[in-house]
Amino acid sequence: MNILMISNLRSGSGDPGLFDFVRELGAHRAEVTLRFLTEGADLGHLLRDVHQYARVVAAGGDGTVSSVAYALRDTGIPILAYPAGTANLLARNLRMPLDPAELALTTIAGRTVSIDLGELVVPPVGGRGSRTIGFCIAAGIGYDAAVMEAAAPLKQTLGEGAYIIGALQNLAPTVSRFTIQLDDRTLETDGIAVLLVNLARIQFDLEVAHGSDAQDGLLEVVVLKSRTAAGLLPAVWAALLDRLQSHPERPGLEIHTASKVSIAAHPALPLEYDGEIGPAVSPIEARVLPRAATFLVSEDNALPRDVYTVQEDD
Repeated sequence: MNILMISNLRSGSGDPGLFDFVRELGAHRAEVTLRFLTEGADLGHLLRDVHQYARVVAAGGDGTVSSVAYALRDTGIPILAYPAGTANLLARNLRMPLDPAELALTTIAGRTVSIDLGELVVPPVGGRGSRTIGFCIAAGIGYDAAVMEAAAPLKQTLGEGAYIIGALQNLAPTVSRFTIQLDDRTLETDGIAVLLVNLARIQFDLEVAHGSDAQDGLLEVVVLKSRTAAGLLPAVWAALLDRLQSHPERPGLEIHTASKVSIAAHPALPLEYDGEIGPAVSPIEARVLPRAATFLVSEDNALPRDVYTVQEDD
């Protein structure tokens, strides 16, 4: 079996299990081609001959894996989300194992699950034209982007604790006026952020939206209505309760669903998508690409099966 591995060594704090993972693939007689996603590298060039491979391993943070998934959208090529970043939210949502040997076995003999992708259209910035960006987990403008930007320089030393520091540095976030187009209806509201959620499980294993489904062709559009960071605590508490029993309420959050979304913010707010930070922009547009990404999961994974199973002798 031929496997193409795209590794971003800048993600997280590095992963000492990566060698064990590759060695285990070799023990299964797989042939691994390793390419590094360095700063300024052309991902399209790294994936230039991807159709010659039976699997693609994306090793890095959520931004790395999402970039690979978007580049391979609608191809059906199975991707293994190797958790080598800080939060590894995509791997958590896909309920991936953490042990390198189990991840290697999933790569060789796992089954596939197809999930929706989000696609952003971002307006021109700094003389560049509009850009199209894909995301697997969530995108948003406002408070979440500010927290991630503050946390970025601390992630290698503090891990997920960096997000707590980022939140403490943004106790009084900017309140903006939002005009949100949800398919064929328009919403006017105020808040500190709008999130576009595809996979709901975020840092510290909390679910932003109860019962979110990444295979329904819809995004959860979540408006953070609070005017302070402290005002989000009831929603955090509700998410904690949701881990013990069904608790769908999310106080302070206004939640809608749509397949196409446009968000204008006054004032404009910074953007984030799967942990990647962008400048203040407005408006942004987003749509769902139904079941456009194909991921490998373990055979006993509880997520719904695809209609076909990837065979070991591909």
